[in-house]
Amino acid sequence: MVNKDIDLKDSLKTYFGFSQFKGLQEEVIKTLLNHKNTFVIMPTGGGKSLCYQLPALMEPGTAIVVSPLIALMKNQVDAIRGVSEHEGVAHVLNSSLTKNEVRKVKDDITSGITKLLYVAPESLTKAEYVEFLKGVQLSFVAIDEAHCISEWGHDFRPEYRNLRSIIDRLGDDIPIIALTATATPKVQEDILKNLGIPDARVFKASFNRPNLFYEVRLKTKNVDADIIRFVKKNVGKSGIIYCLSRKKVEELSQVLQVNGISAVPYHAGFDAKTRSKYQDMFLMEDVDVVVATIAFGMGIDKPDVRYVIHHDIPKSIESYYQETGRAGRDGGEGHCLAFYSYKDVEKLEKFMAGKPVAEQEIGNALLQEIVAYAETSMSRRKFILHYFGEAFDEVNGDGADMDDNTRNPKEKEEARESVLKLLRVVDGTNEKFKAKEIVLTLMGMTNALTASHKTDDKPIYGIGKEHDKHYWMALIRQVLVAGLLHKEIEQYGILHLTEAGRNFLEAPTSFMMTKDHVYHEDAADMSGGGSAPRDMASDPVLLKLLKDLRKKEAHELEVPPYVIFQDPSLSDMALKYPINLEELTNVHGVGEGKARKYGKPFLDLIRKYVDENEITRPEDLVVKSTGANSGLKLYIIQNVDRKLPLDDIAAAKGLEIPDLVREMEQIVFSGTKLDLGYYIDDILDEDQQEEIHEYFLESQTDDIEDAIKEFDGEYEDEELRMYRLKFISEVAN
Repeated sequence: MVNKDIDLKDSLKTYFGFSQFKGLQEEVIKTLLNHKNTFVIMPTGGGKSLCYQLPALMEPGTAIVVSPLIALMKNQVDAIRGVSEHEGVAHVLNSSLTKNEVRKVKDDITSGITKLLYVAPESLTKAEYVEFLKGVQLSFVAIDEAHCISEWGHDFRPEYRNLRSIIDRLGDDIPIIALTATATPKVQEDILKNLGIPDARVFKASFNRPNLFYEVRLKTKNVDADIIRFVKKNVGKSGIIYCLSRKKVEELSQVLQVNGISAVPYHAGFDAKTRSKYQDMFLMEDVDVVVATIAFGMGIDKPDVRYVIHHDIPKSIESYYQETGRAGRDGGEGHCLAFYSYKDVEKLEKFMAGKPVAEQEIGNALLQEIVAYAETSMSRRKFILHYFGEAFDEVNGDGADMDDNTRNPKEKEEARESVLKLLRVVDGTNEKFKAKEIVLTLMGMTNALTASHKTDDKPIYGIGKEHDKHYWMALIRQVLVAGLLHKEIEQYGILHLTEAGRNFLEAPTSFMMTKDHVYHEDAADMSGGGSAPRDMASDPVLLKLLKDLRKKEAHELEVPPYVIFQDPSLSDMALKYPINLEELTNVHGVGEGKARKYGKPFLDLIRKYVDENEITRPEDLVVKSTGANSGLKLYIIQNVDRKLPLDDIAAAKGLEIPDLVREMEQIVFSGTKLDLGYYIDDILDEDQQEEIHEYFLESQTDDIEDAIKEFDGEYEDEELRMYRLKFISEVAN
């Protein structure tokens, strides 16, 4: 039992210098000091580590702390050594230690100096360590990042599954404290079951972080420019930008650097020395921004991160919550901005395709939740908290207005009849289907699964034909959050009616549905050779003047207007106000050749317009390129000059033909000539070429869809794209 004479607050003050506990800390520590199994679910920044550090310092013996990351252990060991006169008060035991270092660790434990021993789960499987630890006094075992135990957790580690059997080998009745910053009800259940501590006292802090502002933006082709704009508006503030791939981390950090932003990259591909150097630069505020994969951040205790940006949508809500949780840990502002494109989700689905079926099912179920979060128009805070099994009052709750959807509420519409139809289909199919099959049944469509259940014979088949699949998916998400349906995670997302749902069927009431965002359309339209960011900030007066000038120049040069500059380029000029050749080459779709050939009158016009209207030019919007892709472009230009087959050029760089065509479009639309006659002559005869040439010469637009309509399907998309490249190369470049 806890010695009543020990004042926990005195110990807190003595060791850590704090006069008050945060939230649930005091109750957790008392439970552990009473040698009871304890399970703590506390958000990032809630003070989890103190829950085992303080009792370890107070109790006789050594506490074992199981942790997944060496960087995380090192940080915590340094912090504990800072509050004690003994260097050996905390140690790490892992494979990186020399024999002498291992001997020193063992000596400090045996002599009672070491109060906290940090180990990776792999180290605990070593027979020599197990034998040694069996012979010393252990106070308790703390399992940090306990979600790693569960296959449903966002960071599952198979070696965590064996912890219970290892702890049993260390001795009888050793208390266990498991801690995690993110755990859905399903993951919580999994942790307790796997650790064999069903009797553990569970402490669950609120997952609400009221100081964080959540925002999701559509990811355009110019996402780097959007990020630069955001970072420059927050100059001098610390921020983390997460990317899914190492390649993107390095590319983006270079782009930020050449645009005058102090940034470093961070991913597991760097050696330990480099990672440590970049991490320290960020912690010591030598740089403002770290661009990282998820390898960065676990256990990084920097309290004043002011924003977290997701360049790519993460794989699950847990990952997203964990990563955004690194903002505003000091209670100050924290802006959580995610860029979302459905194409990114499709990429993640492809990555999962090679995995075992059960793993794919779990991965897809988690991924669909993050899609729902990105696409929803309801309160994002309410959505996140509902996911973690916590209710939230979106009107009066703490931080209720701290997200984009609440600040700019979307229109609502009465959906009582639609909800009734949805619930009737779930009920009428005996609660056997996931959302996808429910939507198919509503719309009067089948797949192999619904056909095997003969849904097309049921009276409910097709009762929701009046709406499309996006409408029904959006409604399912909102009905789930409203508690009329429940998603059975263990059965990979099968929908069940709740008691409230059955009551609704019997006595329907009003249901106001928020009209959802439509993010499924591709953000960038490639038909005109790519599009500039669809930013409403383009100056409409200047844009009209530029279009008039283009028309005049086209008339004088006897070429179609789009040959000079395409619409996206003019929109970008009206956004960035370039006034010299260097700035013009940073405009979307304008290369050096095109800038020199056609730029002068446009630059003169913009310069005069800026002077006359006293416009302050937003220089941060003139995004400089690193030229990172110039190697590929040079390769294409050289090999087209050598008249190499396009299939060979594409294969040599691991590209599909449509990808190669897109690269060639960027080259040609930026003003560089590609002599594609040798390829065109193989696919189109002389008469066909003349016919298409006349079309592009007389047309006011180079839009491929318009060309396909004009020729009534006579030519393939690829044939028209390729001839357009030849035409612009010859006429414009």
